[in-house]
Amino acid sequence: YGEWNAVYNALSFGIAAMGSATVFFWLQLPNVTKSYRTALTITGIVTWIATYHYFRIFNSWVEAFEVNEVGGAYSVKVSGTPFNDAYRYVDWLLTVPLLLIELILVMKLPAGETAALSTKLGVASAVMVALGYPGEIQENLAVRWFWWALAMIPFFYVVYSLLAGLGEATAKQPESVSGLVSAARYLTAVSWLTYPFVYIIKNIG
Repeated sequence: YGEWNAVYNALSFGIAAMGSATVFFWLQLPNVTKSYRTALTITGIVTWIATYHYFRIFNSWVEAFEVNEVGGAYSVKVSGTPFNDAYRYVDWLLTVPLLLIELILVMKLPAGETAALSTKLGVASAVMVALGYPGEIQENLAVRWFWWALAMIPFFYVVYSLLAGLGEATAKQPESVSGLVSAARYLTAVSWLTYPFVYIIKNIG
């Protein structure tokens, strides 16, 4: 019961955090320089999408288990309704490309370069998520590793772009923001590096 309750509370916290963040980001739009408003709008869209999917995951989690009190203690058992794993991947399919596009937008590159980079990174990240999902729902380890390997192709392309490919563009930024842009690139890359290892844990667990 403790583990079930921990997930229940974590999802509830996620809904509250993402929902309130969405309100905050959009209320701040008038206070942000016009050139950054599109990026901030996308930030709010990302957190709104996350709020919606956390809510759906929360409902699926509740429906997948039955909690009963037995002798003053609580017990948890599966209800027979399957937990929907797909919500995570649908969320990532939408939010991961948007987060990368947001990073490109704040760099204020020429319009053509912005469109090209946004398209390349957005499509590559969406392909990575799409390739990862078939393996996620497989029980056969060989099949899971096959889809993992395919997903790593666009994954490494995006990581390379974040760490090296955007270096020249970052160097062109004004000194006042170049450090922040670099930090955003590296933070995004580090967060991305968790994906293959989380996938592997389920393969070997």
